[in-house]
Amino acid sequence: MASTRRNIVASVLFTLFGGPGILLLLVPWLITRFRVPAGEPTAQIFLACALIAAGLVPLLDSIVRFVVVGRGSLVPTTPTEHLVVSGLYRFVRNPMYVGVATAIAGEAILFSCRDMLVELIVVSLGFELFVRFYEEPKLARTFPAEYALYRSHVRRWLPRLTPWNSSTSIP
Repeated sequence: MASTRRNIVASVLFTLFGGPGILLLLVPWLITRFRVPAGEPTAQIFLACALIAAGLVPLLDSIVRFVVVGRGSLVPTTPTEHLVVSGLYRFVRNPMYVGVATAIAGEAILFSCRDMLVELIVVSLGFELFVRFYEEPKLARTFPAEYALYRSHVRRWLPRLTPWNSSTSIP
C-alpha cells in the first residue's frame, strides 16, 4: 500500500511538474500568457475546451492504470512491473501522448496562436522519436512476448475502432 501511494504521488508530481505539466501549462503560458483573444466565437471556445478536456482524460486514466494495473508509475525511473494493455490502451498504444497532443491542439485553438501549433508539431515529433527509439525498444526488451503480441494488434497513434481483447489473443 505504501508503494502504491508513493507511485500515485510520483505520477501526479511528474504530471504537474514534469513532461505533461511543462507541455500543457508552462510552455502555453510562456507563449500566450493564457490570454484568450477578445471576440473569440463561442463555438471556437467550446471546441477548444472540449479538446483540452478530452486530452486530459487519457493522462488521468494513465496515472491510475500505471499505478493500479502496471504496479509502477508514469515516472521513467519507476516503470511498471506489468505491461498495461487495458482501458484506452486497448485502442491505441500511446493514449497519453495522443491526449497531450489533443490538449495542445485545443490550446492552439483557444488562444488562436500559431506558436502553439509550432509547439504541437515539435511535441508530436518529440513523441514519435521518443516512442520509436526509446520506449518501444525498452518495452520489447522488458515484456518480449506480451509486447510483440500487443504491438501486432494495436497501432501506435491511430486508435482502433473496437477495443483489443488481450485474453482472446493469447495462445
